[in-house]
Amino acid sequence: MATLKDVQLKITAVKKTKQITKAMNMVATSKLRGAQTAMEAFRPYAGKFAEVLGSLAEKAGEEASPLLVSREDVRKIHIVLCTSDRGLCGGFNSNLIAKAEDLIKEKAAENVEFSITSFGKKGRDWARKEGLSISDEYLGIVGGKFGFNVASVSGRKLIDDFLSWEFDEAYIVYPEFLNMARQVPVSKQLLPIPPIETAEEEPVDEDAPYLPEHICEPSANEILGDLLPRNIYVQLFSALLETSTSEHAARMTAMDNATKACNDMIENLTLAYNKARQAAVTSDLMDIVGGAEALKG
Repeated sequence: MATLKDVQLKITAVKKTKQITKAMNMVATSKLRGAQTAMEAFRPYAGKFAEVLGSLAEKAGEEASPLLVSREDVRKIHIVLCTSDRGLCGGFNSNLIAKAEDLIKEKAAENVEFSITSFGKKGRDWARKEGLSISDEYLGIVGGKFGFNVASVSGRKLIDDFLSWEFDEAYIVYPEFLNMARQVPVSKQLLPIPPIETAEEEPVDEDAPYLPEHICEPSANEILGDLLPRNIYVQLFSALLETSTSEHAARMTAMDNATKACNDMIENLTLAYNKARQAAVTSDLMDIVGGAEALKG
């Protein structure tokens, strides 16, 4: 049975851990507000950009840009993996890594090579452990403040590598922020840019908003030459915003659960301490009574 001192030391240690988890929860909550505001502000822009791009791509066709042309023989696949730099956020990173592993298993075939661009230390460490080729790594970005230039620089590198046949397809794996309790890992194709799905075969909805046809000047092909690379930047930036917001939400939830677990442990240890103290007092009383009876005899 644990001594009173041992139990008391455990209670002190758990209380200190509770202070740490509570502080981390407050920090994550504070950072989450800013990250969520930036993410929600960018979503309408990304949606409208995809709408305009789809309209122009439908006019121009695949001949407008090599970024639209799929390659027949896919031998090299590149994955952009967005994770966090730090842990203590529950199953956030492990779920993203599992999604990347599922993508590799799905695309795995004879003579197919995989390479990684990692946003976050956890994804980089996993790629090293698995022996995957790491093309680029960006640390200290997710979870902090970053600008659109981060996405444009990394996106420009991806486009140059694709056009120089360094890889044949590129996918991005990141968490989609749904709410405070749900961040779902998703994988999307970046390059070649997949065709925009149209609703021609679906029945016409009379209540649906009217989508005007975009008038292009000078031409759809020339405008696509500038918009298609920017589409990659927009998708990367949107994924980084989603990852940053999801990380803070996951860490906030994990630290809140850890704080509750500390409270339960403190309650159980306090109960054990009181029982041990009561047993010690009872033992001392028995010794005193026994000594008094011996003196009487």
